Amino acid sequence: MSTREGTPPLRTLLVGVDKRAVVSLDGPWHYLVDQPPFKALYNERDGSVRDNGYALNTHPNISTDKPHNDEYDFATAPTLKVPGDWNTQEPTLFRYEGVVFYQRDFNFEPRPNTRTFLHVGAANYRSFVWLNGKHICDHEGGFTPFDCEITAVAHSGSNFVVIAVDSTRHQDDIPSVSYDWFDFGGLTRDVSLVTVPAAFIDDYEVQLEHEATFTLAGEHKVFGYVHVEGAPAGTAVKIRIPEAGISTTASTGADGRAQFSAAAKSLVLWSPAKPHLYKVTVSSGADSITDDIGFRDIRVSGLKVLLNGAPVFLRGVNLHAEAPVRGGRADSDADVALMFRYLQDLHANFVRLCHYPHDERMERTADRDGIMIWSEIPLWQHISFDKPAVYDKAVVMLHEMVRRDKNKASVILWSVSNETPNNPVRTSFLTNLANEARRTDPTRLITSALIGPHGSGNQMVQDDKLMDALDVVGQNEYIGWYGGKAIDADTTQWTLPQKPIIMSEFGGEAKQGLHGAKTERWREEQQLDIYQHQFVMFSHIPQLVGLTPWILFDFRSPGRNIPVLQDGYNRKGLVSEDGKKKLAFDFMSDFYAKMPSSASGWSSSTASAK
Repeated sequence: MSTREGTPPLRTLLVGVDKRAVVSLDGPWHYLVDQPPFKALYNERDGSVRDNGYALNTHPNISTDKPHNDEYDFATAPTLKVPGDWNTQEPTLFRYEGVVFYQRDFNFEPRPNTRTFLHVGAANYRSFVWLNGKHICDHEGGFTPFDCEITAVAHSGSNFVVIAVDSTRHQDDIPSVSYDWFDFGGLTRDVSLVTVPAAFIDDYEVQLEHEATFTLAGEHKVFGYVHVEGAPAGTAVKIRIPEAGISTTASTGADGRAQFSAAAKSLVLWSPAKPHLYKVTVSSGADSITDDIGFRDIRVSGLKVLLNGAPVFLRGVNLHAEAPVRGGRADSDADVALMFRYLQDLHANFVRLCHYPHDERMERTADRDGIMIWSEIPLWQHISFDKPAVYDKAVVMLHEMVRRDKNKASVILWSVSNETPNNPVRTSFLTNLANEARRTDPTRLITSALIGPHGSGNQMVQDDKLMDALDVVGQNEYIGWYGGKAIDADTTQWTLPQKPIIMSEFGGEAKQGLHGAKTERWREEQQLDIYQHQFVMFSHIPQLVGLTPWILFDFRSPGRNIPVLQDGYNRKGLVSEDGKKKLAFDFMSDFYAKMPSSASGWSSSTASAK
């Protein structure tokens, strides 16, 4: 049985918050902008965080015989919607990268024998949190949740919370100072209050047992653990999956973790064709959570990816967490529903959520709709791979991503990076991180999207040493756009490792509605021509197990500054930012629709798809 013994403890991060009863703090929050050099947040002398500024939420004095505050007032300040980025809500903040303070009042009634946490789904990039003027927690990272305990600070009646969010880029951040997407700042995901018993379930894992070999027939076992925070050793834990005939108990060890393994009567295994989810209840003492969990096996055998023992071809696409049509960071059920409608129109069974963990709604919807997921942390190009502190940050981000989504059947791949430079320092960094990902979750596959090689003539030899640490190799290439002509792909020969390969990025830019010859840049016809020639090349790659063209929707990127053609958008989307499909979308959709659902590789799918 796979176990996670020895996994280092994480900071308190509540798993399954969306399955608990919470008090939502979504809605209007007052805000104040702290212009550079950000004197309201940082001390000028040493750069430390100020606890005696805006965090105190004082008000300007009217009487002349009383001292001024710092000349601010949240009570009369304008508001921003939470969740939401500040860039698309307030025109003067559209290109602003820096510090914004958020403030909200809320009523609270403490209950005996409970603990309460402020849960933030994500805030980009650094967050500093005060409750009733007391500094309670900080968090670094723009795409994973965090929890701040307020039990000892909150009181009966009216309380206030102040959160300073700093979206400034720094060299040693993850991502670093330069990246090809928009730096949406703010409280970009839901904020809530979560009250739990004094001893509570903060983490749990319930999965199909990952044996050395997989057998479709016969008995299947479900394994995992439940962690009870604040409970003594020997605390009883119950795991119930009524539909699977599972009702078992376990006891916590000294570390608060209760491990279990139980045989199921019979399991309907999760797959895109049948995305079956079971009601799973974990409970201990006064605490209980019921989650919706699918059970499936994912592994590599030779050059194939096997889902529940059968080879599968990943009919995918890349997707940024940017809301189509309305714009801004995707943060709602409506945003997710719209994106999944386009995935369904594409006949996709797979999506690469680039280049950072997306809103948890994406994984929940993928679980229900039968879409497999590649999930990634934002190690993108210009990272300080030589600095141990940066590696430590990467490990925390990896753990936070895995901890939140390890019970999602849809997630089959953890990715440790995208398009990083091929050198020994970076390779050591990412190899260690890939091994940490595998140790943290041995039930899923580990990947990364590689860039290069630049090749010689029509020969492309990928010899990146990072591939040794990966189960599945992602290969990015832009033949016909950033190098050569579209037709060059027809004769390009790839030398790739004897591992499953996903063509994780390919394509070219086109302005939707702009038509012309296939030799003219920015025309839909040229984008389509690039795709058509790519498919000739793909037919010569026997290891190919999946495609994720770049990208489903056009998305904002500050470096894309050709007026009329780009206007601040990366135009490689199959669909425009306002939801209009391009010719290449129809091409991909038609190909995926004609591909047999049982297709396991390119050779088995092209005959019927032509």
